[in-house]
Amino acid sequence: MSRFFTRYLCSHGASGQRYTLASALFTPVLPQPDHTLVDLRELRLETACALVGLDAGCLPAPGQTPAHLLQEIIDGLCTLSLKDPLTGLANRRHFQAVLDREIDRVARSGEAALLLMLDIDRFKQVNDTYGHSAGDRVLQAVARTLAQCVRPMDTLARYGGEEFAIVMPACQAAFGMAVAERIRRAVAATPVQIDPSTQLEVTISIGGAYAMQWIRSSPILWTDRADHQLYLAKAEGRNRVCIEPQPDSTVSADEKGMLIGPLYTPSGWGDLAAMIPKDNAP
Repeated sequence: MSRFFTRYLCSHGASGQRYTLASALFTPVLPQPDHTLVDLRELRLETACALVGLDAGCLPAPGQTPAHLLQEIIDGLCTLSLKDPLTGLANRRHFQAVLDREIDRVARSGEAALLLMLDIDRFKQVNDTYGHSAGDRVLQAVARTLAQCVRPMDTLARYGGEEFAIVMPACQAAFGMAVAERIRRAVAATPVQIDPSTQLEVTISIGGAYAMQWIRSSPILWTDRADHQLYLAKAEGRNRVCIEPQPDSTVSADEKGMLIGPLYTPSGWGDLAAMIPKDNAP
């Protein structure tokens, strides 16, 4: 860099403000905020408004700004993307997100968590005998019964077809079987009216598995373990519960300290002196 250029940079700028070479070279250029306004009339929002139950005109209500209306539409679409349209329960996408979070929580805290997989027994016979509309009514009725059996902290989802799933945080091994049996009995005790003259007795089979405490497992492994217990419940005659015994993944106090304690303990030269044999000490 020439001396002239260096002297120029270190002199007064065009605005009369003095600056240095370092400030000229390393001052970041910040992006200017974009204050461009979006006209809602230029957006094709008719379908989105219809999906979330808003006026087809997609115009802000009295006292509502366009930004608030757009946020309401976005929030409504996000909610729809996480719900099963037939039963109103959480869908597979929502279930997977909750399962990921719960595995992370259990690995960090060591608390118990139970995953239940539930399947309506002989559901194909309902569709084949009474039609798919009757099958839909059975799914909706079972979903309502299940929703009455879970806590606000639990996540009840339609996993797919006639299969449901429940993620139950803080469910101890001593209570898991009792909770699952209560759910099974509630469904069995609730007949489903599919038409004015036909009532069906519906049962479910349930398989369950506990999350691995203090161990970072995977959603696929946890789901497979619960699914295996569901298969056993089906094989043993249906309308029953099979839950895998809680795995022994406890750790000792020393191991727990290594997991959640500091990575290392700083030591000074005094610690080294204690390690030198007295015969070799100066």
